[in-house]
Amino acid sequence: MGEHVRVAVVGSGFGGLGAAVRLRREGITDFVVLERADSVGGTWRDNSYPGCACDVPSHLYSFSFAPNPDWPRTFSGQPHIRAYLEHVADTFGLRPHIRLNHEVRMMRWDAEELRWEIETSAGEITADVVVSATGPLSDPKMPEVPGLDGFPGKVFHSARWDHDYELRGKRVAMIGTGASAIQIVPAIAPEVERLTLFQRTPPWVLPRTDRAISGVERWLHRQLPFTRAARRGLLWGIRELQVSAFTKRPNQLGLVESMAKANMARSIKDPALRARLTPSYRIGCKRILLSSEYYPALARPNVDLVASGLKEIRGSVLVAADGTETEVDAIVFGTGFHVTDMPIADRVVGAEGQSLADVWKDGMQSLRGATAAGFPNWMTIIGPNTGLGNSSMILMIESQLNYMADYLRQLNVLGGRAALAARPSAVHAWSRRVQDRMKRTVWNTGGCTSWYLDANGRNTTVWPGTTGEFRRETRTVDLSEYEVLRVRDREPARTAARAVPEPAPASAPAPAPAPAPEPVSAPASGSADAGRPATAAEGAA
Repeated sequence: MGEHVRVAVVGSGFGGLGAAVRLRREGITDFVVLERADSVGGTWRDNSYPGCACDVPSHLYSFSFAPNPDWPRTFSGQPHIRAYLEHVADTFGLRPHIRLNHEVRMMRWDAEELRWEIETSAGEITADVVVSATGPLSDPKMPEVPGLDGFPGKVFHSARWDHDYELRGKRVAMIGTGASAIQIVPAIAPEVERLTLFQRTPPWVLPRTDRAISGVERWLHRQLPFTRAARRGLLWGIRELQVSAFTKRPNQLGLVESMAKANMARSIKDPALRARLTPSYRIGCKRILLSSEYYPALARPNVDLVASGLKEIRGSVLVAADGTETEVDAIVFGTGFHVTDMPIADRVVGAEGQSLADVWKDGMQSLRGATAAGFPNWMTIIGPNTGLGNSSMILMIESQLNYMADYLRQLNVLGGRAALAARPSAVHAWSRRVQDRMKRTVWNTGGCTSWYLDANGRNTTVWPGTTGEFRRETRTVDLSEYEVLRVRDREPARTAARAVPEPAPASAPAPAPAPAPEPVSAPASGSADAGRPATAAEGAA
């Protein structure tokens, strides 16, 4: 084996970079960030399609420990968010820890040495602890369409956009009506000869009240930091108040549904088209989308809506399930990601010799969204049931970073070569509790089939509560939920009472090898505003 580190972080998106910053603030510098690509950024690097933008307000979609007073828009675009993440990597001194072009091919738990053996595309490494921050929006999902292999034109997924292919003047098919598609359609409709949108299920779409943030506002946020904090707090508080309508009282969403219908009626005057665009399920069951340009784009004379899923492809002709035939030059798939069947799970082999994918074959389960039974000293950021339906995933990531930090503190106090293994009983108890709460939510009762649900119909994606509640649940590690493993006897040690005192409040300075960095401001970008993979934290937010 090659290099050995205390912690190996996998992925360099918001979760991976956030974990790296938190490790340094905890005084841990013996770690690496393994990234399969040639730059950091995660989903904000991979999703660069036309119109890509965030559907969560900028001041809430950023780290609390790295505020940016210079966001250019209320809903920032992909270039600005990617620039923000690059700047976080620079400002917090993360570059020496980042290993680019290091794709993780396999992670195996060594039960004798209590460490992880990690095989990457650039060599092998071992680590005491692994923090998997690959995220649920890492690997695009391409549907198996009969005849796709024989299509003579251009084919690509929204998350792997081919910028070398010129769409201008082409006949283009857009497959899917998710968060990415509703941004792509308005962006490309003016330049293509004809755009055909294949819609299996219509989404609910609310207006997106995006605007440029004025120079005065930015000046105030730079000079008077409390104004920036107040803005973030207000954005957070409004969304916390909305949670009960999604999780306990879905009938309260009727007013929101009326707003979505009004948004449609303003642009879609054709009653027949409006009927095809009106969902039959309760708003909120699928992710609510934000756009003020989507419906106007569908009303353009060169845009057609096929209210049926793609069934097969015959040469250059796409055939819908209702028999509609459309000849096109290019196909863009906006068909989402492997969320409930994350490919990284095939590459993690635990204490019993089983892959995480095998353990999760009947549905993902983890303890507090972080640890899985049978996988000691392995944690995930944005794990099962940590997604959100109405707020910022950065809030959930920071809560999981609190849990990660306390997990490492417990290991330090235990001393020697030790590992924490989540008890199956604790994992099952947490999962039952989450699924019991899920029964009342709009995601389970709203009458739709969404990407929140796994192959068995279980919602293993979304958190059925507020972000504040999740933060309380992940503030510290409860050692009674874990077995302590040691090298010397290979037997589970008796779990003692809490090993360390409560961590200092978030406002207190965390121990760090260097003074806390100055607040981060994203560098000015010359790129036009295109924005967030509303894929969002397709899960996300």
